[in-house]
Amino acid sequence: MKSFVLAFAALLVTAGVFAQTAPAATVVKASSYVKFKELSHDFGKIKQNSPVTYNFVFTNISDKPVVIESATASCGCTTPVKPEAPVGKGKEDKITAGFNAAAAGPFNKIIYIKVAGVDQPMELKITGEVLNAEDYAKFEKEKGNKKG
Repeated sequence: MKSFVLAFAALLVTAGVFAQTAPAATVVKASSYVKFKELSHDFGKIKQNSPVTYNFVFTNISDKPVVIESATASCGCTTPVKPEAPVGKGKEDKITAGFNAAAAGPFNKIIYIKVAGVDQPMELKITGEVLNAEDYAKFEKEKGNKKG
């Protein structure tokens, strides 16, 4: 019986040690280094196989130069271009999002921005609707009629 009580006491002490919470690790976010004017852009209705681009402008809000390590897209139809040089303190630069869709229909794409020294990437989003040539011509005609 003594060994059972002793084993139980050891189990309680062990459980108490493991139950202690470690201090929360500080999570460094990319938003501590760069601030984008917009995190998403809606292209609206665009013509199929006609490339479009949008510049996501950002500012370095840190106290040292910032390096954009990578800008990768969720699909091959989206081509992001990042600055190659470090962006100085307080300076602006841009990520250019290019999009060229072969398939008609709505789209919602994500561009992942990796900032040096930050583990979790930021996300920029582009959305819109791709219309085939015939539907796009109808859309343009209707849009023109509404202006008049």
